[in-house]
Amino acid sequence: MNRLTYIGLAIAAVVILTAVFAPFIATHDVTAQDLANRFASPSAEYWFGTDALGRDVFSRVVFGARISLQVGITVVLVSGVVGILIGAIAGFYGGWIDKFLSGYLFNVFLAFPGLLLAIALVAFLGAGLGKLILALCIIGWVGYARVMRGQVLKVREYDFVQAAKALGASNMRILFTHILPNSIQPLIVQASLGMAGSVLSEASLSFLGLGIPPPAPSWGTMIEEARNYFASYPHMLFFPGIAIALTVLAFNFIGDGLREYLDPKQRTR
Repeated sequence: MNRLTYIGLAIAAVVILTAVFAPFIATHDVTAQDLANRFASPSAEYWFGTDALGRDVFSRVVFGARISLQVGITVVLVSGVVGILIGAIAGFYGGWIDKFLSGYLFNVFLAFPGLLLAIALVAFLGAGLGKLILALCIIGWVGYARVMRGQVLKVREYDFVQAAKALGASNMRILFTHILPNSIQPLIVQASLGMAGSVLSEASLSFLGLGIPPPAPSWGTMIEEARNYFASYPHMLFFPGIAIALTVLAFNFIGDGLREYLDPKQRTR
Protein backbone atom coordinates (compact mmCIF):
# COMPACT_ATOMS: atom_id res chain seq x y z
CA MET A 1 0.00 0.00 0.00
CA ASN A 2 1.18 3.52 -0.76
CA ARG A 3 1.93 6.38 1.60
CA LEU A 4 -1.48 8.00 1.16
CA THR A 5 -3.13 4.82 2.42
CA TYR A 6 -1.18 4.97 5.68
CA ILE A 7 -2.04 8.64 6.02
CA GLY A 8 -5.71 7.74 5.52
CA LEU A 9 -5.48 4.96 8.12
CA ALA A 10 -3.89 7.35 10.62
CA ILE A 11 -6.56 10.02 10.10
CA ALA A 12 -9.36 7.45 10.28
CA ALA A 13 -7.91 6.06 13.51
CA VAL A 14 -7.85 9.55 15.04
CA VAL A 15 -11.47 10.19 13.97
CA ILE A 16 -12.64 6.83 15.35
CA LEU A 17 -10.84 7.31 18.67
CA THR A 18 -12.23 10.84 18.89
CA ALA A 19 -15.76 9.51 18.36
CA VAL A 20 -15.37 6.71 20.91
CA PHE A 21 -13.85 8.90 23.63
CA ALA A 22 -15.78 12.09 22.81
CA PRO A 23 -17.13 12.58 26.37
CA PHE A 24 -13.57 12.54 27.72
CA ILE A 25 -12.06 14.72 24.97
CA ALA A 26 -14.70 17.47 24.84
CA THR A 27 -13.87 20.41 27.08
CA HIS A 28 -17.40 21.86 27.37
CA ASP A 29 -21.03 20.81 27.20
CA VAL A 30 -21.96 20.79 23.51
CA THR A 31 -25.38 22.35 24.15
CA ALA A 32 -24.38 24.84 26.86
CA GLN A 33 -24.83 28.44 25.73
CA ASP A 34 -22.63 31.29 26.95
CA LEU A 35 -23.99 34.42 25.32
CA ALA A 36 -21.36 36.56 27.01
CA ASN A 37 -18.69 34.75 24.94
CA ARG A 38 -20.41 34.70 21.55
CA PHE A 39 -18.06 34.57 18.54
CA ALA A 40 -15.00 34.15 20.77
CA SER A 41 -11.82 33.51 18.80
CA PRO A 42 -9.75 30.35 19.43
CA SER A 43 -8.05 30.61 22.81
CA ALA A 44 -6.79 28.52 25.72
CA GLU A 45 -10.34 28.20 27.07
CA TYR A 46 -12.10 27.72 23.72
CA TRP A 47 -9.65 25.87 21.48
CA PHE A 48 -11.69 26.33 18.30
CA GLY A 49 -13.58 29.42 19.48
CA THR A 50 -17.34 29.69 20.03
CA ASP A 51 -20.37 30.03 17.77
CA ALA A 52 -23.26 32.49 17.62
CA LEU A 53 -24.75 31.08 20.84
CA GLY A 54 -21.48 30.89 22.73
CA ARG A 55 -21.18 27.11 22.37
CA ASP A 56 -17.70 25.59 22.24
CA VAL A 57 -16.83 24.72 18.63
CA PHE A 58 -14.13 22.20 19.59
CA SER A 59 -16.51 20.13 21.71
CA ARG A 60 -19.14 20.20 18.99
CA VAL A 61 -16.64 19.07 16.36
CA VAL A 62 -15.58 16.21 18.64
CA PHE A 63 -19.14 14.98 19.16
CA GLY A 64 -19.87 15.56 15.46
CA ALA A 65 -17.35 12.80 14.70
CA ARG A 66 -19.53 10.39 16.68
CA ILE A 67 -22.62 11.29 14.64
CA SER A 68 -20.81 11.06 11.30
CA LEU A 69 -19.30 7.66 12.05
CA GLN A 70 -22.57 6.34 13.44
CA VAL A 71 -24.29 7.27 10.19
CA GLY A 72 -21.44 5.99 8.01
CA ILE A 73 -20.99 2.61 9.70
CA THR A 74 -24.71 1.89 9.93
CA VAL A 75 -25.36 2.84 6.31
CA VAL A 76 -22.43 0.75 5.05
CA LEU A 77 -23.46 -2.32 7.07
CA VAL A 78 -27.16 -2.23 6.21
CA SER A 79 -26.87 -1.25 2.55
CA GLY A 80 -23.90 -3.61 2.14
CA VAL A 81 -25.78 -6.65 3.46
CA VAL A 82 -28.91 -5.86 1.42
CA GLY A 83 -26.91 -5.11 -1.73
CA ILE A 84 -24.78 -8.25 -1.42
CA LEU A 85 -27.82 -10.51 -1.05
CA ILE A 86 -29.73 -8.94 -3.95
CA GLY A 87 -26.68 -8.82 -6.22
CA ALA A 88 -25.76 -12.42 -5.42
CA ILE A 89 -29.27 -13.65 -6.19
CA ALA A 90 -29.37 -11.71 -9.47
CA GLY A 91 -25.98 -12.99 -10.64
CA PHE A 92 -26.36 -16.59 -9.50
CA TYR A 93 -29.84 -17.40 -10.74
CA GLY A 94 -29.87 -15.23 -13.86
CA GLY A 95 -32.85 -15.48 -16.18
CA TRP A 96 -35.96 -13.47 -15.41
CA ILE A 97 -34.76 -12.87 -11.82
CA ASP A 98 -31.63 -11.15 -13.06
CA LYS A 99 -33.59 -9.29 -15.72
CA PHE A 100 -36.02 -7.92 -13.16
CA LEU A 101 -33.41 -7.01 -10.54
CA SER A 102 -30.55 -5.68 -12.66
CA GLY A 103 -32.57 -4.64 -15.69
CA TYR A 104 -35.37 -2.80 -13.91
CA LEU A 105 -34.88 -2.40 -10.15
CA PHE A 106 -31.24 -1.29 -10.34
CA ASN A 107 -31.97 1.17 -13.13
CA VAL A 108 -34.85 2.76 -11.22
CA PHE A 109 -32.45 3.77 -8.44
CA LEU A 110 -29.63 4.66 -10.82
CA ALA A 111 -31.89 6.92 -12.87
CA PHE A 112 -31.82 9.60 -10.17
CA PRO A 113 -28.77 11.32 -8.67
CA GLY A 114 -28.12 9.79 -5.26
CA LEU A 115 -28.15 13.00 -3.25
CA LEU A 116 -31.27 14.27 -5.01
CA LEU A 117 -33.10 11.03 -4.21
CA ALA A 118 -31.88 11.23 -0.60
CA ILE A 119 -33.25 14.79 -0.32
CA ALA A 120 -36.63 13.62 -1.60
CA LEU A 121 -36.73 10.67 0.80
CA VAL A 122 -35.71 12.71 3.84
CA ALA A 123 -38.21 15.42 2.93
CA PHE A 124 -40.90 12.72 2.80
CA LEU A 125 -39.81 10.82 5.92
CA GLY A 126 -38.92 13.86 8.01
CA ALA A 127 -35.76 14.93 9.81
CA GLY A 128 -34.04 12.73 12.38
CA LEU A 129 -31.03 10.43 12.72
CA GLY A 130 -32.94 7.18 12.10
CA LYS A 131 -34.80 8.55 9.09
CA LEU A 132 -31.58 9.97 7.64
CA ILE A 133 -29.89 6.58 7.93
CA LEU A 134 -32.91 4.86 6.35
CA ALA A 135 -32.86 7.25 3.39
CA LEU A 136 -29.12 6.74 2.81
CA CYS A 137 -29.55 2.95 3.03
CA ILE A 138 -32.33 3.03 0.45
CA ILE A 139 -30.09 4.81 -2.07
CA GLY A 140 -26.86 3.05 -1.08
CA TRP A 141 -27.57 -0.66 -1.55
CA VAL A 142 -27.62 -0.60 -5.35
CA GLY A 143 -23.87 0.13 -5.61
CA TYR A 144 -23.03 -2.99 -3.62
CA ALA A 145 -25.59 -5.02 -5.58
CA ARG A 146 -24.05 -4.08 -8.95
CA VAL A 147 -20.54 -4.97 -7.81
CA MET A 148 -21.72 -8.24 -6.27
CA ARG A 149 -23.69 -9.25 -9.34
CA GLY A 150 -20.65 -8.73 -11.57
CA GLN A 151 -18.45 -10.78 -9.24
CA VAL A 152 -20.95 -13.64 -9.01
CA LEU A 153 -21.33 -13.79 -12.80
CA LYS A 154 -17.57 -14.26 -13.03
CA VAL A 155 -16.98 -16.63 -10.10
CA ARG A 156 -19.91 -18.97 -10.88
CA GLU A 157 -18.08 -20.10 -14.04
CA TYR A 158 -14.92 -21.16 -12.18
CA ASP A 159 -14.01 -24.83 -12.15
CA PHE A 160 -14.46 -25.33 -8.40
CA VAL A 161 -18.03 -24.02 -8.62
CA GLN A 162 -18.81 -26.33 -11.55
CA ALA A 163 -17.28 -29.21 -9.60
CA ALA A 164 -19.50 -28.44 -6.60
CA LYS A 165 -22.55 -28.48 -8.88
CA ALA A 166 -21.45 -31.82 -10.36
CA LEU A 167 -21.15 -33.28 -6.87
CA GLY A 168 -24.76 -32.33 -6.16
CA ALA A 169 -24.24 -29.40 -3.78
CA SER A 170 -27.33 -27.29 -3.23
CA ASN A 171 -27.63 -23.80 -4.67
CA MET A 172 -27.49 -22.21 -1.22
CA ARG A 173 -24.35 -24.15 -0.32
CA ILE A 174 -22.66 -23.20 -3.58
CA LEU A 175 -23.64 -19.55 -3.20
CA PHE A 176 -22.68 -19.04 0.44
CA THR A 177 -19.75 -21.48 0.68
CA HIS A 178 -18.02 -21.18 -2.69
CA ILE A 179 -19.13 -18.01 -4.49
CA LEU A 180 -19.58 -15.34 -1.81
CA PRO A 181 -16.18 -15.85 -0.07
CA ASN A 182 -14.46 -15.51 -3.46
CA SER A 183 -16.44 -12.41 -4.48
CA ILE A 184 -16.00 -10.26 -1.41
CA GLN A 185 -12.74 -8.42 -2.17
CA PRO A 186 -14.14 -5.59 -4.35
CA LEU A 187 -16.90 -5.05 -1.79
CA ILE A 188 -14.31 -4.20 0.87
CA VAL A 189 -13.14 -1.35 -1.33
CA GLN A 190 -16.74 -0.35 -2.01
CA ALA A 191 -17.44 -0.25 1.74
CA SER A 192 -14.49 2.07 2.40
CA LEU A 193 -15.58 4.46 -0.34
CA GLY A 194 -19.18 4.11 0.90
CA MET A 195 -18.09 5.36 4.33
CA ALA A 196 -16.71 8.52 2.76
CA GLY A 197 -19.88 9.00 0.71
CA SER A 198 -22.14 8.48 3.73
CA VAL A 199 -20.24 11.02 5.86
CA LEU A 200 -20.43 13.57 3.04
CA SER A 201 -24.13 12.87 2.39
CA GLU A 202 -25.00 13.27 6.07
CA ALA A 203 -23.17 16.59 6.20
CA SER A 204 -24.85 17.76 2.98
CA LEU A 205 -28.36 16.88 4.17
CA SER A 206 -27.75 18.44 7.58
CA PHE A 207 -26.47 21.58 5.87
CA LEU A 208 -29.74 21.76 3.92
CA GLY A 209 -31.74 21.34 7.13
CA LEU A 210 -32.91 17.84 6.17
CA GLY A 211 -30.57 15.86 8.37
CA ILE A 212 -30.06 15.79 12.10
CA PRO A 213 -31.92 18.74 13.66
CA PRO A 214 -30.25 21.19 16.09
CA PRO A 215 -28.92 21.31 18.72
CA ALA A 216 -27.21 18.03 17.75
CA PRO A 217 -23.58 18.83 16.83
CA SER A 218 -23.58 17.63 13.23
CA TRP A 219 -20.74 18.97 11.11
CA GLY A 220 -23.15 19.90 8.32
CA THR A 221 -25.42 21.77 10.71
CA MET A 222 -22.42 23.64 12.14
CA ILE A 223 -21.42 24.80 8.67
CA GLU A 224 -24.98 25.91 7.89
CA GLU A 225 -25.10 27.93 11.13
CA ALA A 226 -21.70 29.49 10.39
CA ARG A 227 -22.17 30.51 6.75
CA ASN A 228 -23.78 33.86 7.60
CA TYR A 229 -20.82 34.78 9.82
CA PHE A 230 -17.99 33.45 7.66
CA ALA A 231 -16.58 36.86 6.69
CA SER A 232 -16.27 38.02 10.31
CA TYR A 233 -15.80 34.75 12.22
CA PRO A 234 -14.27 32.20 9.84
CA HIS A 235 -13.31 29.80 12.66
CA MET A 236 -16.96 28.74 12.99
CA LEU A 237 -16.92 27.27 9.48
CA PHE A 238 -13.25 26.36 9.14
CA PHE A 239 -12.97 23.65 11.81
CA PRO A 240 -16.07 21.56 10.96
CA GLY A 241 -15.20 21.95 7.28
CA ILE A 242 -11.69 20.62 7.90
CA ALA A 243 -13.16 17.71 9.90
CA ILE A 244 -15.41 16.72 6.99
CA ALA A 245 -12.64 17.08 4.42
CA LEU A 246 -10.10 15.03 6.40
CA THR A 247 -12.59 12.26 7.19
CA VAL A 248 -13.76 11.92 3.59
CA LEU A 249 -10.18 12.03 2.27
CA ALA A 250 -9.08 9.41 4.82
CA PHE A 251 -11.64 6.83 3.73
CA ASN A 252 -11.04 7.60 0.06
CA PHE A 253 -7.29 7.06 0.57
CA ILE A 254 -8.04 3.78 2.36
CA GLY A 255 -10.33 2.67 -0.47
CA ASP A 256 -7.72 3.46 -3.12
CA GLY A 257 -5.06 1.64 -1.13
CA LEU A 258 -7.25 -1.43 -0.66
CA ARG A 259 -8.07 -1.49 -4.37
CA GLU A 260 -4.37 -1.47 -5.18
CA TYR A 261 -3.53 -4.10 -2.55
CA LEU A 262 -6.35 -6.49 -3.43
CA ASP A 263 -5.78 -6.25 -7.20
CA PRO A 264 -2.75 -8.42 -8.11
CA LYS A 265 -2.17 -6.52 -11.38
CA GLN A 266 -1.91 -3.14 -9.66
CA ARG A 267 0.15 -4.64 -6.83
CA THR A 268 2.67 -5.95 -9.39
CA ARG A 269 3.04 -2.50 -10.89
